Amino acid sequence: MIAVLQRVSEASVRVDGAVIGEIDAGLLVLLCAEKGDTEAVADKMLAKMLKLRIFSDEAGKMNRSVQDVGGGLLVVSQFTLAADVAGGNRPSFTQAAAPEDGLRLYEHFVAQARAAHPVVQTGQFAADMKVSLVNDGPITIPMRMSA
Repeated sequence: MIAVLQRVSEASVRVDGAVIGEIDAGLLVLLCAEKGDTEAVADKMLAKMLKLRIFSDEAGKMNRSVQDVGGGLLVVSQFTLAADVAGGNRPSFTQAAAPEDGLRLYEHFVAQARAAHPVVQTGQFAADMKVSLVNDGPITIPMRMSA
């Protein structure tokens, strides 16, 4: 499973011009399931994400997690994170999970996030989404988890 975390002061997702998810300060999570990923991999990634200390403390050091600061999560599916650009000029997405597996793992991740964290918003799986954000820092962290 691949994720890109962006520490944001605000972020939102629009589908067909309507805002379907938005948060104030927190993490924008771009999430991609790959072939062979399981619910256990998703759980492991979520646990790490919630504890990752990338928010500033009183001294300005990155020493607090999204849970510590009460920030929101905006979880957006993005299969293009699995892009392989080694072979030519058109990316290959063969390592991305099949759509039904991707949806199942995305929904599992979101359900687990909602059970563990008070503010969780989402995009819409497989939709044409417009994502807006104000990256705070900028802090952008790529993550990859496997079994």
